[in-house]
Amino acid sequence: METTLDSAPPGSRVRISSILHHGGWVHRLYQLGVFPGVIVEVVHNEGRGPVVIRVNGSEVVLGKGLARRIVVEQLREETG
Repeated sequence: METTLDSAPPGSRVRISSILHHGGWVHRLYQLGVFPGVIVEVVHNEGRGPVVIRVNGSEVVLGKGLARRIVVEQLREETG
């Protein structure tokens, strides 16, 4: 199921599907390793504060407005 990064719960792993409303900031996201196809872990996403994700071993802080422009797919947790 697809949603936007600003609504992904803390502790979840999501795959970035697309980035909406391309602008100058998209280049910076790509430099940080945030681009379609990448799997990220949502570290913090509560209240009105920023969304913190972990990508390639680094934590990246994104404002809610920017996170709202990143479409993600929730990954199913493997059991066993």
